[in-house]
Amino acid sequence: TSLSIYLIYTAIQVEITPPQGEISVGDSKFFICEVVGDAKDIDWYAPSGEKILPNRADIFVSRSDEATSTLTIYHATVDSAGIYKCVAKDGDKEAQATVQVKIFQKITFKSAPNPQEFIEGDDADIVCDVVSSPPPTIIWKHKGSKIQPAKDGESVQKKRKRGEKTPHLLPTIRVRHPEVNATADVGKSALLACDADGFPEPTVTWAHNGVVLEDGDKYSLNDDGSELLIKHVTKVDEGDYTCIAKNKAGEKTEEVSLSVFVQPNITYLSNQTASEFDDQVTLTCQASGDPTPTISWSFGNKVFTEGEQSVDRNVVVRSHARVSSLTLKNVQFTYAGQYLCTASNSIGQDARHMYLEVRYTPKILGSVTVYTWEGNPANISCEVEAHPGASVVWFRDGFQLPTANSTNMKIYNTPSVSYLEITPDSQNDFGSYNCTATNVMGSESKEFLLIQAEVPSSPVIQQVEPFSSTAVVKFEEPDSMGGVPIIKYRVEWRLPGQDWTGKEEDVEDDMTGITITNLKPETTYEVRMSAINGKGEGESSQASTFKTEPVRNNHRLSSNHHSLVSCLGEPSAPKLQAKVHSLGNSLKINWITQDNGGSKIKHYLIRYKAKRVSDWKPELRLPSDSTYIVLNSLEWNTEYEVHVVAENEQGKSKPGILTFKTDTEPTTVPDPMDGGSGMGTGAIVGILIVVFFLLLVGVDVICYFLNKCGLLMCIAVNFCGKAGPGAKSKDIEEGKAAFTKDECKEPIVEVRTEEENTPNQEGGGATEPNETTPLTEPEALARHKAVLLVREPH
Repeated sequence: TSLSIYLIYTAIQVEITPPQGEISVGDSKFFICEVVGDAKDIDWYAPSGEKILPNRADIFVSRSDEATSTLTIYHATVDSAGIYKCVAKDGDKEAQATVQVKIFQKITFKSAPNPQEFIEGDDADIVCDVVSSPPPTIIWKHKGSKIQPAKDGESVQKKRKRGEKTPHLLPTIRVRHPEVNATADVGKSALLACDADGFPEPTVTWAHNGVVLEDGDKYSLNDDGSELLIKHVTKVDEGDYTCIAKNKAGEKTEEVSLSVFVQPNITYLSNQTASEFDDQVTLTCQASGDPTPTISWSFGNKVFTEGEQSVDRNVVVRSHARVSSLTLKNVQFTYAGQYLCTASNSIGQDARHMYLEVRYTPKILGSVTVYTWEGNPANISCEVEAHPGASVVWFRDGFQLPTANSTNMKIYNTPSVSYLEITPDSQNDFGSYNCTATNVMGSESKEFLLIQAEVPSSPVIQQVEPFSSTAVVKFEEPDSMGGVPIIKYRVEWRLPGQDWTGKEEDVEDDMTGITITNLKPETTYEVRMSAINGKGEGESSQASTFKTEPVRNNHRLSSNHHSLVSCLGEPSAPKLQAKVHSLGNSLKINWITQDNGGSKIKHYLIRYKAKRVSDWKPELRLPSDSTYIVLNSLEWNTEYEVHVVAENEQGKSKPGILTFKTDTEPTTVPDPMDGGSGMGTGAIVGILIVVFFLLLVGVDVICYFLNKCGLLMCIAVNFCGKAGPGAKSKDIEEGKAAFTKDECKEPIVEVRTEEENTPNQEGGGATEPNETTPLTEPEALARHKAVLLVREPH
């Protein structure tokens, strides 16, 4: 077999609209170069043959889309005239088109002195120097009559005995702009103008499609008829208009062409519905406009152009004339959403949205494993995506939950997530749970596992970095977390053979070390670590041995013996860490003194300043047990330098130095209460006092009726003779124990469970979980706890 490959080259065609242009000096005009076929480059060339670059101020070139380029001539001059060329290229394929631009200059009198004086009897050369483009026709008049040169150079005027005879002159017409452009449906007008000369003075009228135009709502003419104003231009106004000049000598006509461009307008776009796994769905967009608009599609940030859009060829765009279609093959539920159709041309653009609805069977998301322990509630989350919406049911061992015996299970449903809350009572509550979601398109099931959490394994001590009185224990997190996050680490140390001393540190991000303090210099210690999660504390790591460093010696000269004497040293420089507060101009500085020099730290000295100034802020002194300081009301967007010095009996340490920069001051949002018409502070305080008083009265009334206590009950008993809360009543019939003062002098004892006071027992519904509801509670309380209440008899 053989394979033959045929290459088809499509010719490029170039067309310029309008095909020719006439511009008055000072006016602007644009030309559109449209390319049929694929073109990589579209360039314009000036009459001089030079390529027009985009940075020119008098001529601007812009590429509207893949097949269109626009040339705009601004404030035309006489030098702007000539032949402009548009060249389209794609590889070795090239096509071009030209447009001739003519520049008209209005008539200007360069030299026409007034008055011009001559000696009687001499020949008079009257000067009238006029320039224009094209060259003007100059007409001379004397006493209202035109002077027509004769063939022999003598005047046409001939005097006769009984007066003068002036010949009639056929009208001439000069069109100001042979071609006029306008935009439709934007409420604007178009002005067509022609100037007519002749003798007698001609009358000017206008006609369109053979119909003479008159003043009215649509058209407006000036006094001499030379200007025709077309109001509220629409596409139907496009075409040729005839300027007609008529006098006794005859009639003359000239054509003026009106080109009307139309902004794009999307005329058809409708929502679509499809089902998942359909072969395809097609979205259609139709638009009108002149020049013919190009149509593009977008979905979110993805823009679709002509042709196949993906490697799997599932998205195809096809456009023809004013209609474009977007075809999505092998429909997926992710195709659902809002699509944007945009139609654009050199005049403007229009855009409209449409919605694709995809119906699909439920999709179940969420982590399949959840860890907890007996007595600790946990949420199993079944997140469902479905359209139409789905109903969710939980099962275990084929039985729908909750069952009559499953009092430790509750179900909470939101529009997109179903939560199964389980408080394991025994090992039997751990295992597999089934979530099934169903809608009209079908159903989907997923198994979730509730697993017994374990305490974490032991951390691995990598290194101990000792100092004279402190040590930094560096470690790796445990291999096993036990299924739930680690919340604390415990570090313990001791002298060999003695009891352990320990402390706990909360877990922080990227935590790799813990500092232990109050150690003795040159002493051997053992250290071990353990991790703590919600289930409890894991096993301790294997003990590591380290020895603290000796105190750094500070030698000084004895005044009596003139010899060097060894003494205790000053502390090491504190190690500083900084954290910018949410306010942006406040800073919290933490420090650790790794070596106290062999004697107790007396205090810490802190000073700071802005780096751009030389003066320090007043020095701050903090107690020896201080580990941080918060610097408030700092200047915005300013770099600061902070020094922290530790001092003991022997002296001061070298400073720990930290530099930082505050945030840029945020934009202040005015407080609406600052307005002049706002409520005063006194009024607000008064309202709060009234509300608080009413709240107290309400609470007292509730206590009176429900618990037979409070201020009202006291008034009723002491002033109204009402029996006190200890009196006999129908409470005995209702099964409640109550004793009067005479019947019993011993304290009243009631035993009840906390469950009796829960909102659920009073008819309240269970609280629905939200984003803040934890999957596990490290220190959960038992569900039913016995409470012994003792009340003294009245």
